[in-house]
Amino acid sequence: MSTTSPISDPFLSRRSGGTEVFLIRHGDALPGAEELVPSGLYDDQPLSAVGQAQARALGEHLRSLSFAAIYSSPLRRAQETAAFVAEYQEVPVTIVPDVREVMLGNIGQPLPDGASAEEVAAHLRERLTGIVQRVATAGYWSAIPDSEPDDAFRMRVTRAIDALAQQHAGERIAVVSHGGVINAYVAATLGLDRNFFFPCANTSVTIVRVRGAARVLLVLNDICHLRIAGLLPSQT
Repeated sequence: MSTTSPISDPFLSRRSGGTEVFLIRHGDALPGAEELVPSGLYDDQPLSAVGQAQARALGEHLRSLSFAAIYSSPLRRAQETAAFVAEYQEVPVTIVPDVREVMLGNIGQPLPDGASAEEVAAHLRERLTGIVQRVATAGYWSAIPDSEPDDAFRMRVTRAIDALAQQHAGERIAVVSHGGVINAYVAATLGLDRNFFFPCANTSVTIVRVRGAARVLLVLNDICHLRIAGLLPSQT
């Protein structure tokens, strides 16, 4: 293995021992009433029909690349997305608990008992919109009371992803997780204080190279596979 230092190789190439980490957000998991899992909890929901189409386009887009490993958050929406990527690879999906999404406190009004499937589906969408609006404005998960502390969340995420990178020096890996996780890791890479600073799109690809304690951001929030597949809403 080359002993090239990060200074002489500022882009941390794989040939000099850098690990290329593809950070992938899960596909859409906001179901219509007909797709809803009875519990009504977001973390129990599968990919919606839209999310499945997004993940299928992603898997096909990445099929020409070779991944040494594919890792996933334990949450269902991430595991199902990872499966579409793994379909074209010769490696299994490995679950990593510490790349699950931030643990949130309560936000919004609870649903009444006996709510219809349509009401539950609408509630999930409203809840996610409320979360994004609040956290994107503040930049911190502490904007939602009783959530996992920002410093602890960032430490959990960076330690987990850096540890995966150290296992695969000179290789390419995929980590399928969540918008909050990707925001936190990229913020740490860029030296930003905010833990949430950009709208991470469903099945977007963000690429960071890692070598030891050094990281470099190569790609942020790439969704070209959705454009190619005609899955982006038309711009007017």
